[in-house]
Amino acid sequence: MSFGYPAAEPSAGVPVCPRHPDRPSYVRCQRCGRPACPECQRAAAVGFQCVDCVNEQKRSTPAVRSAYGGTAVTGRPVVTLALIAACVLVYVLQWIVPRDAIFQDFAFATALVDEPWRMLTAAFLHSQGFFLHIVLNMYTLWIFGQALEPLLGRIRFLAIYLLSAIGGSVGYLLLTPLNSSVGVVGASGAIFGLFGAMLVIQRHRGGDTRQLWVLIAINGAIGFLVAGIAWQAHLGGFITGALAAATVAYAPRGPRRALVQAGGLAAVAVLLVLATVFRTA
Repeated sequence: MSFGYPAAEPSAGVPVCPRHPDRPSYVRCQRCGRPACPECQRAAAVGFQCVDCVNEQKRSTPAVRSAYGGTAVTGRPVVTLALIAACVLVYVLQWIVPRDAIFQDFAFATALVDEPWRMLTAAFLHSQGFFLHIVLNMYTLWIFGQALEPLLGRIRFLAIYLLSAIGGSVGYLLLTPLNSSVGVVGASGAIFGLFGAMLVIQRHRGGDTRQLWVLIAINGAIGFLVAGIAWQAHLGGFITGALAAATVAYAPRGPRRALVQAGGLAAVAVLLVLATVFRTA
């Protein structure tokens, strides 16, 4: 509560914070020696540093890179968690919004290829009649996301996931009769894209891929043996994810590595567009 008294001005000779001249400060930055008020102090290995020195040090320190050129991050896989949260949120909305409106507006079918955004949005919807559909997909996304996101970096991981989601829809388009009104939903195409990406990364790193091949074979067989599963989307997502990961993993090291990777991912996107145009033409 304020009673209208004027703020006390620091007396002459009292050190004040350069950012807040009205605040006396007897704590000095260990780096530049300037006074810093509590708001501008940042804990350092010894004593405190001012916020300006901390920011300057961040700008001058090169970012630590992951094995494939992405910015190395620690802690929780943020992109993976965000994708899971988005799928869960949409699934909840599918139950709340009446008369299957979300399914009708965002599911993909070959008869609706003139609405291309459905190729991506369908990957965030899941079957309401089979609860394990979203549970198994999100569990697999969590397992593979924890492994791939730190290796690839957040942006590269997200790009491969989204390309794989679209690739799943393209695979369904290429291997299903045109003008079909049967809707396809689910993150399975993107999940199979992560299978393909993990396979490429493991081979590039010299790791054992036998268990991964067994997992892919089992999940692939389920798509053929169980009715109502779009194996075409699985195949399209797997191929897209493997291609996208290859452009990231096998890009030559050097200052232009990120540019080559971006160009490779863009080339995969162009291939998906060309395949769609070819099929619908």
